[in-house]
Amino acid sequence: MLKGLVTAFHVIMSIALIASVILQSGKSAGLSGAIAGGAETFFGKKKGMDELLGKVTAVVALLFGVSSLLLGLW
Repeated sequence: MLKGLVTAFHVIMSIALIASVILQSGKSAGLSGAIAGGAETFFGKKKGMDELLGKVTAVVALLFGVSSLLLGLW
């Protein structure tokens, strides 16, 4: 019963980890970054959301790692 709950939690954390990584904005590099960089300076970039997503990703990754260890010990 407990292993099933940990497995379900692990699946939920894996989906949340994928979503939090995908939602983060990428680092602009190369020619596409030069073109998009002008738009970011004109319209502004949401720094607060990027910082929040970074913290959420760190917490979800930690929970994912703990659940992986628990499943590995069983």
